[in-house]
Amino acid sequence: MLSESIKKLVQYGIETGLTPACEKNYTTNLLLDVFKEDEYTEPAEEYSDINLEEVLKELLDEAVERGLIQDSVVYRDLFDTRLMNCLMPRPAQVQKSFWEKYEKSPEEATDYFYKLSQDSDYIRRYRVKKDQKWTVDSPYGAIDITINLSKPEKDPKAIAAAKLIKSSSYPKCLLCPENEGYAGRANHPARENHRIIPITINDSPWGMQYSPYVYYNEHCIVFNFQHTPMKIERNTFIKLFDFVKLFPHYFLGSNADLPIVGGSILSHDHFQGGHYTFAMAKAEIEKYVTIPGYEDVEAGIVKWPLSVLRIRHKDEKRLIDLATHVLEVWRGYTDEAAFIFAETDGEPHNTITPIARKKGDMYELDLTLRNNITTEENPLGVYHPHAQYHHIKKENIGLIEVMGLAVLPARLKEELELLEEYILDGKDVASNEKIEKHAQWVKEFLPKYDHLDKDNIEEVLHKEVGNVFVHVLEDAGVYKCTGEGRAAFMHFIENL
Repeated sequence: MLSESIKKLVQYGIETGLTPACEKNYTTNLLLDVFKEDEYTEPAEEYSDINLEEVLKELLDEAVERGLIQDSVVYRDLFDTRLMNCLMPRPAQVQKSFWEKYEKSPEEATDYFYKLSQDSDYIRRYRVKKDQKWTVDSPYGAIDITINLSKPEKDPKAIAAAKLIKSSSYPKCLLCPENEGYAGRANHPARENHRIIPITINDSPWGMQYSPYVYYNEHCIVFNFQHTPMKIERNTFIKLFDFVKLFPHYFLGSNADLPIVGGSILSHDHFQGGHYTFAMAKAEIEKYVTIPGYEDVEAGIVKWPLSVLRIRHKDEKRLIDLATHVLEVWRGYTDEAAFIFAETDGEPHNTITPIARKKGDMYELDLTLRNNITTEENPLGVYHPHAQYHHIKKENIGLIEVMGLAVLPARLKEELELLEEYILDGKDVASNEKIEKHAQWVKEFLPKYDHLDKDNIEEVLHKEVGNVFVHVLEDAGVYKCTGEGRAAFMHFIENL
């Protein structure tokens, strides 16, 4: 059984191009060593079109049976990553292939690297495809919704084991370049099959990799080789455009650099990008504006629930200068009537979520104004999902959500399935503790629909979830899409 599974995995490596055919024996021996097996008789049967998930399951079951690993998703993930590394080219080989292809076109280079990141099981295709995805029409365009199911839940044994592991500061975080090839541990994912493309932006060493969870097409992460905190400043805009010049078919954006409105990893300077057009990028400018000293730069307020100033020019240096000016003014801007406070008790509140892209021969930069002030009424943030929407989305509105893609928690899969059952059977939603949080929401939207049955209930729930997310985005807008809100937004622009 082990010999058959090893032959299949080696054949998978050859078929995908991860493993040169001339390295067949070498790769087989690496895999035998992982299993502490000295004997091998090559099966006579020839294999093709290997299903990676199936062959890895066979090998992981064998490892459990041999007592090499515990039967837990955490330990299985650590072990199968080690197996996949036996098939992988070394980092230098990957980098060489990437830049050779880049000479032909940047797109050919990223196509190669994205495929390698999937073939290597760093991006687990069979998990990612479990994610639920749909779109919802809104006044702002088609909004993307996804329920993230690709991150496996840790089991109690692995959680207990992680607590017992001695604290380690290596690698410092999940974004550090030292993750490349790291074997992992119960409290840190294995990255033996992980490869990084070194790039230079703003005259400093950075790396490009793909997100293992792929929230959208070619979802890449661009990170500083130094473990240094995120900060939105002039250099941020320079870095964004340096990357877009390297890869003009990709957009690149940054989470804000303050808690609540920022991303999940503020301790390591990084950006997110990819080959995808979000609803925000498709949104039109609803009001053009002229900024003194930058009359040559096309600028305007975007028709979007968050407060976005879009600036466009053929020369990215003009955008860098203007963005720096907007940031500096916004950092210190207070408008009490609009409940915008630059700081309270010495704590700064204003920052920006920027997104850069190239369209034709024009560079484009979206500057999303953010503010993280809290109040007694909204202790998690005034410009954050309000409490009435927490049953769907309570987490921070980071870069990906800002652009119009809801990354919703895995719990919603089961909760929406239960809601379908309860609504169709006429049962009281509030009577089930798993879904009672949705009771008021259901009560509000049900009267809108004359007829609900098993054929349309899922579509209705998906639509209503999308509507909630649109309200969440509106909550995150510092200036609302109302006459009063737009007047306050213009007041800020007039102060530039």
